This record gives sequence, C-alpha cells and structure tokens, in this order.
Amino acid sequence: MIADEMREAARRLLKTFTGEQGAEACHPFDHDDRRRWDYRPRPRPGTSIAGLSLAGRKNVHRLLATAMSTHAFAQVTGIMGLEEVLDRAESYRRGRHSGDYWIALFGSPDAEAFAWRFEGHHVSVTMSVVGEKVSPTPVFLGADPAITFYRGTPVVRPLALEEELARRLLAELPAAQLGRAVVSSRAPDDIRTSNARDVTGVEVGPGIRAADLARGAASLLGELVDLYLDRLPPALAAAERAKLSPGEVRFAWEGPVERGGGHYYRLQSRELLVEYDNTQNDANHVHTVLRRPGDDFGAALLAAHKTLEH
Repeated sequence: MIADEMREAARRLLKTFTGEQGAEACHPFDHDDRRRWDYRPRPRPGTSIAGLSLAGRKNVHRLLATAMSTHAFAQVTGIMGLEEVLDRAESYRRGRHSGDYWIALFGSPDAEAFAWRFEGHHVSVTMSVVGEKVSPTPVFLGADPAITFYRGTPVVRPLALEEELARRLLAELPAAQLGRAVVSSRAPDDIRTSNARDVTGVEVGPGIRAADLARGAASLLGELVDLYLDRLPPALAAAERAKLSPGEVRFAWEGPVERGGGHYYRLQSRELLVEYDNTQNDANHVHTVLRRPGDDFGAALLAAHKTLEH
C-alpha cells in the first residue's frame, strides 16, 4: 500500500540524517508549517537536499517517488535541473542551484497521522498519511524557462502537455461555446490562489461545464483532468477520480487563444481546483497546481480520524 511505502521510505530517510539535519527536517504533526507551503524561491522549513549525503539525497528521491507517477517524477527532476539554466540566464547573480530543494517531515512515520513535504522553487508536493490512507494535495509544478529552444525547436519543455491539451480543447469548441469558455481577454499574473493554505471559499467561477460539451470536447476535458490527477501514482489517482462529478467540472480560459500571449486556465468543481498560468517572462514561465477544496493537507482524513477517536 502507498501509505506503507511512504512510511518505510521516511524511516529509511531518517536513518541517514545527522542530528542537525534531523532537527531541521522533523517537526510535530500539529506544527503550523505543515500547512504553510510556497513555490517561490525563499526560506522554507526542513533541511536542504544539498547538504545531505548521497544516501540521504537518494532516499529523499525515493520518498518523493512514492507520491508521483513515473512521468510526473521525471517532470519534477527536470524542473529541478532548470534552476541551473535559470541561474545561468540571470548571470549567476542569485545563486540558484538544483540542490535548493527541501524535505520536511511532520510527526513520526510510525504514528497514526504523519505528513511530509518536498519543496523548492517551482515544486511543492505535500502528502498527508492517516492510518492506511493518503491525502495527496497540494501538488504544484512550475517551470522557468517553460521551453528551451534550439533554432525554434523545443529542446526541454517539462510541462508541455499541460498547455497542448488545453489548446486542443479550445480548438474543438464551436464559436458559441468558445465564447463561454474564454472568460477574459487578459490573463492574471499568476495562479489566482497563489500559495493559499485553504481554497474552500473559492467559488466555482464562470466557464463551460463538461456536461454541456459535445463528446469530443468532453473527452478532451476529461483527458486534461486526468493529466493532473495522473501526477499521482495510479491507486491515488483512481481514488481522487472517484470523488469527482465529471460532468460538473468547468473549464475557463483567460487571455488570447492565439499562441505567444500570456494565458491562464482553470479546471474547477466543488471537489477539484486546477490552475495553470503562463504569463511571466514573456509567457515562458509556467505555474500549475492541483488542489482539493476543503480537503488539502489531509483535512477530511483527519476529521474522520478525530470522529473515530471520540
């Protein structure tokens, strides 16, 4: 079971920490930082993988791999490598590096409730484990540069499908439905929910419902939802998919539909919030996030656990 795999991977990791690293990485489960996450380059709780031994760094990756499908794990490692590319583009003035990623553990892997987070610039993965169940959000992936070119041909583009599937959906919509899907001619500067701890109060906004689409467009919208859920291992993705009402998911696009301009979209229902934004760095800087309104950071699992305890 995935919960058991995570617990065992965390135990293995703990054995490689020095005393100082353990003090930096390990926090009580009810620590305020458990729900404080960020995808921007700034100080964060935990210990940096740059200071770990080779075994320690490898065990961090093994823990991360328990939470991600193969292709999403590849996306994360590619995004981490882009920190070196970005540092070069900035003439090394900010000292970015691919080791500037941090692991934090909340509670003991032997306890009933346990959580961990792997995080750095453009990556934030939080997993909450309660008993034998795993609550797998928020999951944020970004990329800067979003595309690296050679003579006009993309060479590295870790989040390509996240844009291309959405554009295929736009192209499938007839004019009347395209007018409902495109809700603004201007995209926001970033994902609207930023690094909010709770997105429960985010109202389901305008856009077009999957249930109102023709079969081809509805299928593409389903594929786009799957793309984000399938960042998770198959068992976790299937469990999350089962919670959705597929026909109620709304797709909303902001910005020009033509390529080259800053653009944004979201997928939203009562059970799901996905945001994608590509506006910064001349629309070559992508942010994406998978959230579950009211159920991030293991909220539902923890509520159920407390009810059983009482």
